[in-house]
Amino acid sequence: MPPTITDKHAHDFKVHCRTQPQDDDEIDAYVHRITRYSDGTVKLRNSNIELMDQDILYHLALGSESHDLQEMFGEVKFVCMGGTPKRMENFAHFIMDEIGYKLPAGTQLQDISAYSYRYSMYKVGPVLCVSHGMGTPSVSILMHEMIKLMYHAKCMDPIFIRIGTCGGIGVEGGTVIITEDALDGQLRNSHEFTILGETVHRPAKLDKKLARELKSLASSDDPYDTIIGKTLCTNDFYEGQGRLDGAFCEFSESDKMAYLEKLRDHGVVNIEMESTIFAALTHHAGIKAAVVCVALLNRLNGDQVNAPKEVMHEWQQRPQILVSRYIRKVLAQHGQLKSLFGHQGSIKSPRRFKLVQQESQAHE
Repeated sequence: MPPTITDKHAHDFKVHCRTQPQDDDEIDAYVHRITRYSDGTVKLRNSNIELMDQDILYHLALGSESHDLQEMFGEVKFVCMGGTPKRMENFAHFIMDEIGYKLPAGTQLQDISAYSYRYSMYKVGPVLCVSHGMGTPSVSILMHEMIKLMYHAKCMDPIFIRIGTCGGIGVEGGTVIITEDALDGQLRNSHEFTILGETVHRPAKLDKKLARELKSLASSDDPYDTIIGKTLCTNDFYEGQGRLDGAFCEFSESDKMAYLEKLRDHGVVNIEMESTIFAALTHHAGIKAAVVCVALLNRLNGDQVNAPKEVMHEWQQRPQILVSRYIRKVLAQHGQLKSLFGHQGSIKSPRRFKLVQQESQAHE
C-alpha cells in the first residue's frame, strides 16, 4: 500500500508527478532533491530567508551577518543533542577525548550560546553538542535554528543524533534503546502541527540504516543490552505517560497497566517527550537522524526513578559511548580521526610535565 503523505510539499510532489509515489525511497529522493544544493550543502525549504538582510538565530545568540557562521561551523558533520546543558557539556569533553581533538594551547571549551540564556552549545571540531531542553516545543525552536545554522554555515550532509533518557516498557533500567519509529500519543508515526490554524501532519521518520549501523556498534563486552524498537513521544511527563504520581490522576493502576501492555503489544519499548518533533523536522529537512536513549526504569514495575545517583550517571554515559563509536567510525573512514594511542595532547614528556607542575606549585 502506498504511504500516506499529508504535508504540503509531499502533496505538491504528487501533483507534480501526476501519480501517487510508489514507495518511501521515491519520497526520500524527492525530499533530498529539494533540501540540498548541487554541492551537497543544506538548502532550506523557505525562500524568505534568502531575502532577509540578516537572519538572527535568537535562541542561539547567533546571526548570519554578525557572525561568520561558515567559518565557525562549516566543518560540522555531527550535531548531537540532549536535554540538559550539563549533559551536553560533559558529552563535549567526552567526545573530545574520543576523537583525539586538541584545543589550541591556553584555551578551553566555551558555551557558544551562553548569551542566549536558553540553550548551550559546544563545538568539538566536526561535532556540535547542543542542549535542547525538555519537550517538543523546546526542541522545535532549537531544530528550526539548528537547521538554519547548517544552511548558513554551508554544512554538507550533517547527521543529527538525539542522546537522551527515557522510561522503558518491558526493558530494565540501563538498557540502551535506538528508536526505529517515533510514535505520537495516538500511535501515529507522525507529528501534528497547527499552522495558521490548520492541522498538518508530517512523517516522523528516522533513518533506519543509521539505526542499524548504530546497533551494529554495540559490543558483546558491554555489560548491558542495546536494542532497537518503537518510541512513544508524549506531550507531558505525568498523565500523558500514564503515571500515577502526578498532581492529578483520574485513572486506576489497572487502567495504566492495560495501557502500557497495549503499547508493548504495539512494539513500543520506551517513552520520552522529544522524538516525534525531532524526527519530523529532520526528515522534512532531508537530514539523516537517529535517537539513542537509555532507560532509567522499567515502567511496568513503577513510575519513579529510584536508581542511585552514581548508577544514573553511569547509565547516561551508555548512549554517549555508542554515539561516540559511530562518530569515530565515520571519521576513521574519511581519514579524519586522530589516534589517541601514544598521544598525550600538547604534552611532549609526561615526566617533565609533572616536574614543571611540581616546580610551579612550589612557587605558589
